Amino acid sequence: MNLFNGIEAFIQVAEKGSFAGAARQLNLSPSAVSKLVARTEDALGTVLFNRNTRSLSLTPEGQLFLKRGRVILSEMAAAKADIAAAAGTPRGQLKISMPNITSFFLPLIGGFQEAYPEIDLELDFSDRVVDVIDEGFDVVFRVGQLSDSRLTSRQVARINMQLVASPAYAAKNGLPDSVESLAHHHCIQYRYPTTGRLEAWPLPEEYRGSLSFSKRLVCNSADARLGLALQGHGIALMPDLLSAPYLASGDLVVVLGQSVQKEYQLHLLWPTNKHAMLRLREFVDYFHHHLS
Repeated sequence: MNLFNGIEAFIQVAEKGSFAGAARQLNLSPSAVSKLVARTEDALGTVLFNRNTRSLSLTPEGQLFLKRGRVILSEMAAAKADIAAAAGTPRGQLKISMPNITSFFLPLIGGFQEAYPEIDLELDFSDRVVDVIDEGFDVVFRVGQLSDSRLTSRQVARINMQLVASPAYAAKNGLPDSVESLAHHHCIQYRYPTTGRLEAWPLPEEYRGSLSFSKRLVCNSADARLGLALQGHGIALMPDLLSAPYLASGDLVVVLGQSVQKEYQLHLLWPTNKHAMLRLREFVDYFHHHLS
């Protein structure tokens, strides 16, 4: 038996929750998938699934092997791609976690695919903090500092967060002339998907915790906040990489200038053991060039 086929079958059954679902994904019959998993269990000398007529669940050994199996297949794919890349053309797949700012990143992704047509991309647009290793990501975008010794990072951009509003909102409601007066305006707020908390606006220290803002509009998408601000529904805290074109065109104006703003660093993170992958290096270099 090709052990890698067995590992792939096991992972698909675990992810799909059934032999039938895995069979559809692998274009095999359910019985063939079942045999591959059984042979993998025999090779490992342990049971990976609890089976009964109504449900299928991973044993503790299966949960452990799921993590290891993903790494094994990822390393094998990386090895194949690197061998092919030795001929001079980067190819293979990259699984990427990106901020949920599709309007900004999609044109860059399109440009990357035009430059590297042999590299396949699986994109996870989400603002949650993913587990890079356990979830099998090749590279992720992350704001802030590196906190995992298993990862390598490279800063690709500086992001300035600032309050913005549309001229239509300003004409109807005026604009705040002080930090205190923000409390009397319509504020478009952001809720973190991981913690459920509202994003804290970068107020001067003397105002932190002492001001409360309206919750008339709360969302979990930067693109949605931008759209609502452009439509005149309120004041939003936005990253300049999204707001800059609209500030330049006059469709948005900055609110309170430097009184309410904060700069962050945007990094790319990837597992240290994948640094040699040519396609990964090309991806990192591409975004460093276009964002720096």
